[in-house]
Amino acid sequence: MSVFTLLDPAVGLAHDAVAALAQPLPTALAIVLFTIGVRLLLHPLSRSAARGERARIRLAPQLAELKRKHGKQPEKLRAASAELYRAEGASPFTGCLPMLVQLPFFTVMYRLFTTPNDLLGATVFGVPLGLHPAGAHAPAELLVFGALFAALAALGWVGFRRGRRSIVDPSAPGAALMPYLSYGTALFAVLLPLAGALYLLTTTAWTLAERAWLHRERTTQSSPQAG
Repeated sequence: MSVFTLLDPAVGLAHDAVAALAQPLPTALAIVLFTIGVRLLLHPLSRSAARGERARIRLAPQLAELKRKHGKQPEKLRAASAELYRAEGASPFTGCLPMLVQLPFFTVMYRLFTTPNDLLGATVFGVPLGLHPAGAHAPAELLVFGALFAALAALGWVGFRRGRRSIVDPSAPGAALMPYLSYGTALFAVLLPLAGALYLLTTTAWTLAERAWLHRERTTQSSPQAG
């Protein structure tokens, strides 16, 4: 039995939810609204991740000093770093939680959009939601996919710039490559039908907007009070 079949009940619920929204609305819009609804439910975890990111930035100088002192003693470095995080009431893994929680949702949506069903028969500007980029030949199909990938690439560029600014330790392994992962969404969308790419566009735009808002809150809270 495939691991994916274990997700069939969740896939069925997601299908029913999108189908219910698609009764009064276009299916493409229903996918967008369903994705936004789930991301709203996950927002508290994103706020927690933002607090964890602020903690890592705040502790970066102390962590760098620990690395300088114990760089040749990995066990001692890990113990000292863990103690520092405990003393500050922070965790180096807080930022990973939203990603881990979103992974099952992403897998369910991937299953929903790659398994033939009635939702994929709907169209966007005459282009079926179940159409893959490799099958796009008509001018309307090429235009829709072109616009979608251009939007994903633009979001990738925004994520890349923010990723470079948020690097805490440039000397950390893989730090220079991490910002480039922002373009991974656009590359992965090539493997999905139009519905899946639309989902990726929605959730990526939400992530960037959410991070910008949380960063705005951080700037507001850290600014000195007037008077």
